[in-house]
Amino acid sequence: MSEEPGKDTSQQRPKSKLPFGNMYWIYLVIILLLFSQYSRISQLAVEEITWNAFENKIISDGDAALIAVVNKERAEITLHSDRINSEKYPGISPSDKGPHFFFTIGSVESFENRIYAAKDKYQLEDIPEIKFVNRTNWIATILSWVLPIMLFLLLWLFIIGRIGRSGGTGGMNPFDFGKSKVKVFDTDNRSKVTFEDVAGLDEAKFEVKEIVEFLKNPDQYTRLGAKIPKGVILVGPPGTGKTLMAKAVAGEANVPFLHISGSEFVEMFVGVGASRVRDLFQKAKEKAPSIIFIDEIDAIGRARGNALSLRSNDERESTLNQLLTEMDGFGTNTGVIVLAATNRADILDKALLRPGRFDRHIYLELPNLVERKAIFKVHLKPLKLSDTIDVELLAAQTPGFSGADIANICNEAALIAARQGKPEVEMADFVSATDRIIGGLEKKSKIISPQEKEIIAYHEAGHATVSWYLEHADTLMKVSIVPRGKSLGAAWYLPEEHQIYTESQFKDRICAALGGRAAEELVFGEVSSGALDDLEKVTKQAYTMVAYYGLDEKIGNISFYDSTGQYEQSLHRPYSEATAEMIDEEVRKLVAESYERTLSILKSHRSQLDELALLLLKKEIALKEDLVQIFGVRKHSSKLSSKT
Repeated sequence: MSEEPGKDTSQQRPKSKLPFGNMYWIYLVIILLLFSQYSRISQLAVEEITWNAFENKIISDGDAALIAVVNKERAEITLHSDRINSEKYPGISPSDKGPHFFFTIGSVESFENRIYAAKDKYQLEDIPEIKFVNRTNWIATILSWVLPIMLFLLLWLFIIGRIGRSGGTGGMNPFDFGKSKVKVFDTDNRSKVTFEDVAGLDEAKFEVKEIVEFLKNPDQYTRLGAKIPKGVILVGPPGTGKTLMAKAVAGEANVPFLHISGSEFVEMFVGVGASRVRDLFQKAKEKAPSIIFIDEIDAIGRARGNALSLRSNDERESTLNQLLTEMDGFGTNTGVIVLAATNRADILDKALLRPGRFDRHIYLELPNLVERKAIFKVHLKPLKLSDTIDVELLAAQTPGFSGADIANICNEAALIAARQGKPEVEMADFVSATDRIIGGLEKKSKIISPQEKEIIAYHEAGHATVSWYLEHADTLMKVSIVPRGKSLGAAWYLPEEHQIYTESQFKDRICAALGGRAAEELVFGEVSSGALDDLEKVTKQAYTMVAYYGLDEKIGNISFYDSTGQYEQSLHRPYSEATAEMIDEEVRKLVAESYERTLSILKSHRSQLDELALLLLKKEIALKEDLVQIFGVRKHSSKLSSKT
């Protein structure tokens, strides 16, 4: 019966659980073992005796009719039929033609000497007939050759099977190495994800939807002479929804969707990657029109010839060359669209990204406020929520969060509510979930001495005091000295999202970050190691202002930022040693001025600093209401801060 065209029967076959594919291997081994056992039994059917028994019992009485020396190793004795009786030879019938006994000889010469010596000893007229025979045990000979080969072959197939199963193909056929480990989604096996499940990516969805619409209604585009893009690559940070978008395409498109990961092309065997690329496109052409989705394409698409690339891995380059040829080579590739995803587009080969291969580059950035709100609505649907949930506030409290992070927050909030036995998920559960994901697990059992706790309290109070009185600092939500993760305390903000930042905004952020260390120096007269994370942020931001954004008067309107990433892969900097010293000097100057400004703010509001620190030592957490009571209403606050 013929198979339906375009139907992947490999996905329908039940996978065998045996290491070698099926029962026939076991049957063959059993048969060979039975043959070997039969040969052994046939040889043991003749009774073995010693030379003394042979000499005293058989030779002495002249009962031996024939002695057959087999292969100069074994002597088989055949008795005279008229000498066989039940008393002397029990179990042997006169009709049995023999041989009846056997023994092993040392050497032919020694054996003959002992025969003639026995003749003289017992004064025999003649010795039995001695016949030399060369006999071949074909079963034993065949097994001696076949069994080692069979064992080696079975071991090799077992290793191949283990390698194949680790790659997801089942490993039942050793010749499937060159075949792609692709997963096919078609009308019988379609993804359940649709574009409705993809929130916050409207522009990207529009680009991808056009590909799906072309496959559904090609005449709408081809009548005007338009050609559908050969390839679409999704680029963005981890968790922004690249794979989710591909799943939606698989669910929406009414054409076969072939999914494979970039790492599945590269193997330890030379030439396997290129062979799998050919096999993948061959399957896609047979099912055309179709879509190929290569996840994490940077595994095989890494740029060739970079200074830090692994030049010894020629297998990766041959795989990439085959991919380039299949996507846009001498042959035609009609009806196959390649969809790829990566978060490392900067390391991909330029030949791969050029028009004609990946014609469209769709960038999926971290969602903004509006997009996070839409993502929250998608992930909040399956939860039992209370009336206190404010989706807009949740979106505002999670700047820089990806779609995966938001999904994690929703799940974590539901777990917290269930752990406390609540009938519904409340707003406080989402706040706890956000704190858990940003700051880490709460560690109230961590042993902190009273002196350290006081330093931590003044450190966090310093951050809060400085940021409260700075115009461009983020709105403060709460301050805590409860240890979370690796941090001993934290100040939580409600940041406003900006596309660009001014020089004054940068400087206010630096001052807010230095507030903790400045408070330690002001109160205790010395600083501690607790400002490591703050100093790291300050240093990076200061260097960014001076070397990248041209916000320093002495350096001028010059940027040493390299968007191509070439200088990151070399030991040379794009400026001289004198310029490097100048940049370092200006960064130190900027940080020093910001630190003096921070100290001035704390000295002016020392009473509020002390009051907040004492409150933290007493309650460990200061909320927005406590901060307003200490500092008063903040002059510079965001629109959403009034809702908190």
